Amino acid sequence: MRILKSVLITSVLIAPLCFCGAQTAPDAAPASANPAPSSAANAPNPPANFSPAAPSDILHRSLGEVNQTVGEVRLERWKRGSVRDEAGTNIDAIQRDMRGNLPSLLKDADGAPATLSKVLPLSRNVDALYDVLVHLVEQARVSGTGEDASQLQQALSDLEKARVALDNQILQTASVQEKQIVDLRTTVQKQQVSLRAASTPPPAPKCPAPPATPTRRKRAKPSTSKPNTTSKPGTSSNGSSSTNPPKPQP
Repeated sequence: MRILKSVLITSVLIAPLCFCGAQTAPDAAPASANPAPSSAANAPNPPANFSPAAPSDILHRSLGEVNQTVGEVRLERWKRGSVRDEAGTNIDAIQRDMRGNLPSLLKDADGAPATLSKVLPLSRNVDALYDVLVHLVEQARVSGTGEDASQLQQALSDLEKARVALDNQILQTASVQEKQIVDLRTTVQKQQVSLRAASTPPPAPKCPAPPATPTRRKRAKPSTSKPNTTSKPGTSSNGSSSTNPPKPQP
């Protein structure tokens, strides 16, 4: 579940989230004996008209139960020692978070339940509160009374159910927003194709090629100079006179 939330936080590129007051409790919280089922496996597909509920509507009853149960713990009845001292520190951290950090986060998330950057900080705070409460339940089993241990365990179970319900709603919200982004991207791409086609002028029609004209053969022009084949009487072909001049009479 925590790996899934890290992926969600990275995908929406939210700003670094503030650390909640409950995280100041000493020691790292151990894993719960009954881990919550995976939110991804239980989250149904959101309907087309999905509208997320206010996170306070999901968490109000369980948070109120945790606050009341922690306030009714009687540490003076517990066994003296370091376990009881640590339990007192955890109770102070839970009550400080209930009075300070948690109300402002609930108000921001209720104002924009569909905005993941407002809901995810609340989810992280509830996770940290749950981890501290797990510590307190274990400490009650070791040094506390049976009544305190039973009431704290019941409050832990109710908070776990509310936490899973909030995680499921976050997943549904992310799924709806992802689909909206994909649809919007597809619409923009179609509009760009249409605008590109409208701005491109149609190609000019191709004119048919003119038919090829047959080439005419040029006739040889007859020669204008005729050869002199006849000769005048009394002349030879070379122009000299061929007849003898008449002899003079006596």
